[in-house]
Amino acid sequence: MESQTLQNPCASNPRTQNPFGVLGVLGVSPYSTQSSKFPEYQMPSVTWGVVQGKKEKLVNRVKICDYLKSVGIIPDELESLELPSTIEVMSERVGFLQKLGLTIDDINEYPLMLGCSVRKNIIPVLGYLEKIGIARSNLGEFVKNYPQVLNASVVVELAPVVKFLRGLDVDKQDIGYVLQKYPELLGFKLEGTMSTSVAYLVSTGVNPRDIGPMVTQYPYFLGMRVGTMIKPLVDYLVSLRLPKKILARMLEKRAYILGYNLEETVKPNIDCLISFGIRREFLASAITQFPQILGLPLKAKLSSQQYFFNLKLKIDPEGFARVIEKMPQIVSLNQHVIWKPVEFFLGRGISSEDVAAMVVKCPQLVALRVERMKNSYYFFKSEMGRPLKELVEFPEYFTYSLESRIRPRYQKLQSKGIRSSLNWFLNCSDQRFEERLQGNYIESESLGPSFCMGGKLELPGNEIESNEEEDESDEDVLYRRTVSL
Repeated sequence: MESQTLQNPCASNPRTQNPFGVLGVLGVSPYSTQSSKFPEYQMPSVTWGVVQGKKEKLVNRVKICDYLKSVGIIPDELESLELPSTIEVMSERVGFLQKLGLTIDDINEYPLMLGCSVRKNIIPVLGYLEKIGIARSNLGEFVKNYPQVLNASVVVELAPVVKFLRGLDVDKQDIGYVLQKYPELLGFKLEGTMSTSVAYLVSTGVNPRDIGPMVTQYPYFLGMRVGTMIKPLVDYLVSLRLPKKILARMLEKRAYILGYNLEETVKPNIDCLISFGIRREFLASAITQFPQILGLPLKAKLSSQQYFFNLKLKIDPEGFARVIEKMPQIVSLNQHVIWKPVEFFLGRGISSEDVAAMVVKCPQLVALRVERMKNSYYFFKSEMGRPLKELVEFPEYFTYSLESRIRPRYQKLQSKGIRSSLNWFLNCSDQRFEERLQGNYIESESLGPSFCMGGKLELPGNEIESNEEEDESDEDVLYRRTVSL
C-alpha cells in the first residue's frame, strides 16, 4: 500500500477533491482527448514508441534548442541530456513549470529540470512534497530553492530522508517546515554527514530525545561536517572552561550556535570580550547566560554600550567590564530601556555615584520594569520604613518579587520581632530562610553570600527572579542557568 501511495501521491490527497492532484489544479487533465495545453498526456503521439534514426534525432534536437532560445532559455547545459522528441512536448514542460510559478530565469538557473517528464517525474514529486506537509501554494518556491528535487525518485531518495527525520523524533507536522528551511536535506545520503553529525552531538552529551527539536529549530547542522565545523567549535568552547554537560544543554536549547563561524566570529568575539576587560575566568559564565554573544557584531555593540555607560551612568570601563561579566545581555539591551531605571533612582534622591555603584553591583536593575520597581520601593518606604542607604547597599532588593518573597518574608520577621538586613532575609532559599527564623541566633550579615544573578533573565515587561545558588557548585550553577535559558 505504501509503494502505491508513493507512486501516485496526488491521487490520494485528502485535502483536495481534484482527482488529478497537482496536475488537475494546474488546469491539466491527463485523460483529455481534446486539444488542450498538455497533449503529452492525451493519446500517445506518433513519435512515442517509434525508434528515431540518428539524423532525425539530431534534427529534432536542433529544433528544440532553437525553440528554447526563442523563449529565452539557454540550452548549453542540455547537450548530454535526453530531450523530448518534439517541440510540443518541450513546450508543455516549460508551460507546466511556469504554471508552477517558475520564471524563465529560474529555469536558466537549473535547466536540467527540462529533462524531467511532467507525468513521470514532476507530478509524483510535487504530490509527495504536498503529502508531507509543504503547502501547495509553496511548491513553486520550494522548487526554486531546490530544483534538484524534480530529478529525485520519491521511493529511492525522498521517502528515506523523511523516514530518517521522523526517526530523529522530528514531529510529523514539522517535516514540511524543516524541509522548507533546508530543502537540501533531501539530497543527503543517510549514512553520510547527517548520521555522523547526530552521532557526534549525542557523544558530547546532547540528549537523543532533543535531536528532533534541534533539527526543527536549526536543521542546517545536519549538513555540517563534524571534523571541520562542529567538533572544532565544541573543542574551543570547552577550552574556555565551559563544561561539556553545560554546552550540551546550550546546544539543545539553541542549536543555531552550531552555525556560528569559529574563525570569523566566535574567536574574534572572545578576543573582543577580553580586550574590553572581561576576565577569562568569567567567559564561561557569560557564554552560558547569553550564548548569542558568540555570534553578535560584538565590537560595535560593546563600544557603543561602554560609551553610554561612561557618559550617562558615570561607570568607567573597568566597572563596565564587571557589568558585562554579571549580565552579558546588556550588550544588546536598548539604551532607552537602560536609562529608565537609572532615571527612577535619580528621581528618588539617590546620587549618580550611588546609582553607578548599584548598577555595577547588580546590573539586572537596568532590565527591570519601572512600574515593578515603584511598587517595591513604596513598600520599602511605607511598610518597612527603612533608609535609602540600605537600598544602595543591597540593590538586589528590586530583583525579588514583592508578592512572593519580599512581603511574606518581611511579615514573618515582624511577627517574630526580628530586625535584619535586606540581604539576610532575602538572599537565601525558602528552606534557609525558615532555618534562620528557627535559629537561636542571627547569622553574621556581613558574611552573607554575594548576589549572583541566576534563573530566568527576562527583559522589561517580565519578571526577573533572584538566585538561590549559595549551596551549589560552580558547575551546578552553570547547569541550572543553562536549563533556564
